[in-house]
Amino acid sequence: MKMVKSLLLGAAAGLVAVAGAQAADLPVKAKPVQYVKICSLYGAGFYYMPGTDTCIKVGGFVRAEMNFNAGNSFNPFHIADLDSRALNFENTRARGVATFDARTQTEYGTLRSYMQLGEQADNGVQGSGINTYSSRIFIQWAGFTAGLAVSFFDFYSTPAYSNTTNVLGSDTGGHGDTVFAYTAQLGGGFSATISAEDTTVRRTLIEDGAGHDPYAGRQWPDVVANLRIDQAWGSAQIMGAAHQVRTAGFPVDVAEEFDEVGYAVGAGIKLNLPWGTGDSVAAQVAWAKGALKYVGDGLSLFDIQHGPTDEGIGPVFDAVVVPTAGGGTDIDLTEGWSVVAGADHHWNSQWKTSIYGTYGEIMYSDEASVALATSVVGGALAAGATDGDWKFWQVGSRTVWSPVRNLDLSVDVMYNHLNTAFAAEGFQDQGWWQGMFRVQRNFYP
Repeated sequence: MKMVKSLLLGAAAGLVAVAGAQAADLPVKAKPVQYVKICSLYGAGFYYMPGTDTCIKVGGFVRAEMNFNAGNSFNPFHIADLDSRALNFENTRARGVATFDARTQTEYGTLRSYMQLGEQADNGVQGSGINTYSSRIFIQWAGFTAGLAVSFFDFYSTPAYSNTTNVLGSDTGGHGDTVFAYTAQLGGGFSATISAEDTTVRRTLIEDGAGHDPYAGRQWPDVVANLRIDQAWGSAQIMGAAHQVRTAGFPVDVAEEFDEVGYAVGAGIKLNLPWGTGDSVAAQVAWAKGALKYVGDGLSLFDIQHGPTDEGIGPVFDAVVVPTAGGGTDIDLTEGWSVVAGADHHWNSQWKTSIYGTYGEIMYSDEASVALATSVVGGALAAGATDGDWKFWQVGSRTVWSPVRNLDLSVDVMYNHLNTAFAAEGFQDQGWWQGMFRVQRNFYP
């Protein structure tokens, strides 16, 4: 019995000794591992993707808005009877967007890819009916930009001063434009860009007198160039664009085909005002012939009514096919110009107010006005009447309250006025107010 007891005690002592030796081999406490490393090369919000030299930033926003007497995103009505009980006087929209910005240093400069992905719900749209949304998918490297970005013709940024979807001005920021561009940095804040851009984005219609849309297939992209300066005081730019106006071959009985080059020129300036942080004033002017979308990215045919006998119209065509003295046809490129401007003032860290305005004119030749009579007016013009020209202007103000960081509550009110075409045919000028309330939560640094 004593021998068994001794054996048991000896075995227990051996187990304790072995366990103690193994415990002595273990670390007292593991050192913390930094799984996310901050990347300070490109500003706040970037971090290194683990195991790589690529920095990434994830951002985005969520917004909800209610529009009154306007389409969603404060888009002014183009075709509507504003007194009709069938009109949706109130419209709603919700949009959520996530952004991904990835950058890597190379021997040729920064390699950047940027992508924006979102979803959008309009009136009566829920669940599986929600639409996808994106206006940015591009790559930048060694001065090159390729993908869905903003046109290099654009300068004035509408969202800086208003919530509206722009009618006048060349801003493609809301939907994007596919570009293949090269930007050269010239020093002193100067840069120059040459860009090949999606021509379809800049097309309106070509009118042949029968209400057709006879733009032919694409042959070459729009060619855009700019010269820009960015310094502490602000920025400025001059720009130009060439745009192919190519008909599909009509009227059918003549089957004539036309190939013309439309063009646009513009200039813009933005001043950072010295008396307040973030205060600014900006303006842009553009003139075009055969390329009206550079005058107004949101331009399309206006037909506004206040009841059945009170109607104003504004035809929008890059070109009009007109008859010639010899019995044939020719193509007449439409001219137009616009100016957009805005000013923004920060009252304090929570409140800011902006005012903005736009003005534009679309001008047709006498021959084009006569040719438009059949399809737009619905009959021959009165003797000597050649008044297809029309004007459109807007003025408004937006106030934003940010009660906490990255939360914006805004109210935007705007007045629209259409100086109608063909006033001699009984059409009348039209004016209308619109308003919006928007809540937006930004979650980018």
